[in-house]
Amino acid sequence: MGDIVTDTTPFSAMAMQLTARSLERLPDTAVARAAILEHIAEIEGQIRTSAVFVAQYSGKPVKLVVLPEYLFTSYPGRISIPDFAARVGFSADGPEYEALGGVAQRLGMFLAGNAYEADDAFPDFYFQTSFIIAPSGEVVLRYRRLLSMFAPSPHDVWEAYLDKYGIEGVFPIARTEIGNLACIASEEILYPEIARALALRGAEVFCHSSSEIGSPLATHKDIAKQARAFENLAYVVSANTAGISGTAMPLASADGNSQVVDWKGRIVAQSGDGETFTAFAAIDLAGLREARRTPAMTNYLARQRPALFAESYAAAAEPFRGPDGMMDSGQPAVPDRDYFQRAQAEVIERLAKAGVI
Repeated sequence: MGDIVTDTTPFSAMAMQLTARSLERLPDTAVARAAILEHIAEIEGQIRTSAVFVAQYSGKPVKLVVLPEYLFTSYPGRISIPDFAARVGFSADGPEYEALGGVAQRLGMFLAGNAYEADDAFPDFYFQTSFIIAPSGEVVLRYRRLLSMFAPSPHDVWEAYLDKYGIEGVFPIARTEIGNLACIASEEILYPEIARALALRGAEVFCHSSSEIGSPLATHKDIAKQARAFENLAYVVSANTAGISGTAMPLASADGNSQVVDWKGRIVAQSGDGETFTAFAAIDLAGLREARRTPAMTNYLARQRPALFAESYAAAAEPFRGPDGMMDSGQPAVPDRDYFQRAQAEVIERLAKAGVI
């Protein structure tokens, strides 16, 4: 797992805090698709002007931009999985990624974001997907969210998914000229196993697209961002929404606190409320790599012993959600919306019977 980086001169990473737009009130798929492309076109100017300011202010060019969770569509709510996939699901070779690739190419930056994605291998499904697009315009990383309360996971179609993409497609790393990049989606920052699995594959910068409650109090996600950073000696660049428009929910319910956390777990930049670029900071890969390669009590990654816990995890797995829960006779089977809460209730019942809770 060699590194591509040869120049570790610090650069700026920027978390763009922008308003997600719900498409639920639009009349049909054609109008929704047009709105997505229009929105993608709009963000280019926002990123460009913000990056110019950051470079002039800090003296370090912006090379990585992280966008919020589901920026171009918002979340599906009660819309059925097949209907939402058909209405807004990005295709790997579709016009949405082509448009985003053009933005990254013209800006000369790595662009990380999050969208709902359709996949021909799993008809009528969508996966919530975090992506990284290189300055060449190429999608160099596609990560499908593994733990979600209300969305399909690759684990739900596990054997077929592994046959198609392999385990490296489950925990992908983009080895780039600005470091080893990985994505963590939304609430998954709360689960240390995901960040650790990525760090064990070499991840140095976690691109975290989120839509969450912003608060002057430390939220669960805020605490987790710092923990995931210092326990893995990795940066976290976390972009929150500046609210969600087009719904009955009050606009600013998911707004604020976009941040950059350094590999020591320190918040080095944080935004207030509203649309802003102000969560930006320098990424010091040389310092991170030196810390990872230095024997020290604070080198938590090198002190870890994964084999120590493997047996306990394997032994405890049975009461929890298992693989292939959305497969029927070897074929993907789309569940109804109430499936997700039923499945969690069943897990809780099994945990109680097993004496875990």
